[in-house]
Amino acid sequence: MMNLLQCFNQFDIILASQSPRRKALLENADIPFRVEVRPTPEIFSGNLAPVDVVRLLCREKARCFSEELKDNRVVVIAADTIVVHKGQIINKPEDAEHAFNMLSTLSGDTHEVYTGVCIRHRSEELVFYDHSLVTFREFTPDEIWYYVRNYAPFDKAGAYGIQDWIGTVGITKIEGSHHNVMGLPVHMLYTRLKEMLCQISSVSP
Repeated sequence: MMNLLQCFNQFDIILASQSPRRKALLENADIPFRVEVRPTPEIFSGNLAPVDVVRLLCREKARCFSEELKDNRVVVIAADTIVVHKGQIINKPEDAEHAFNMLSTLSGDTHEVYTGVCIRHRSEELVFYDHSLVTFREFTPDEIWYYVRNYAPFDKAGAYGIQDWIGTVGITKIEGSHHNVMGLPVHMLYTRLKEMLCQISSVSP
């Protein structure tokens, strides 16, 4: 019986994300992969529930690799993370003032973080998600501006990174996975990827 590393190494695993946090999480899980990103419009109906939004967006990102997926060795991992506060989806900030306003809204309150993940092999898709609750202490305006100006969180949903200064000094409580808030529920991904790839390997000639 092949061991786990042999199972993973049989495949060309593509991480469809340029996020350094997702890259680091996969590396820490000893999953061999390469990064390749395709531009994907993040368009969705305002009527969709948050869980349906992340499922849709990660699926669309994975489907951009249709040519590569003709190769039986290729597996694509795509993910999308959103922040939700009082039922409203908070996307990435457009500029510093927008980031300041987002963090002012999240200050002293609890918000939700959803991450959807799609693992795709040929036409087979495995889509799942994780959900966490994050509580911030109340920030002063000076603290928010300090974070925005020094950490430029413009590529992050909700205008913050849990691994940054604001997460270290400002989060009072997390319910659920810390890694999910970083952008990838790697504990769930590892289990599902292992099951999928070992199953494919067992039936492949």
